[in-house]
Amino acid sequence: QEQLVDSGGGLVHPGGSLRLSCAASRSIVGSFGMGWYRQAPGKQREWVAGITGGDTTNYADSAKGRFTMSRDNAKNTISLQMNSLKPEDTAVYYCYIDLRGVRNWGQGTQVTVSS
Repeated sequence: QEQLVDSGGGLVHPGGSLRLSCAASRSIVGSFGMGWYRQAPGKQREWVAGITGGDTTNYADSAKGRFTMSRDNAKNTISLQMNSLKPEDTAVYYCYIDLRGVRNWGQGTQVTVSS
């Protein structure tokens, strides 16, 4: 199981921005599918964005136009730039990597969007 460390969450006002990062422990980020889910209190975990091993990015409809994924292979990290944040974006965000047929998860980072 790969250890992933999520970071970058925090409290922002509506319309603000946050950049989440997810770091892997070794040089695997560029070779496997990775992405982000989020889970708000009382709701199911929701897929937000992903990047394939071929560097194709995909986004949930709720994220398109506002969120952007990127990958830094040299640093073994992926990032999620979140702009124009809305209160409904409030959730714990979890990064994942699909490694040898198993989805591995980060510990999660809290994003709160509130005025």
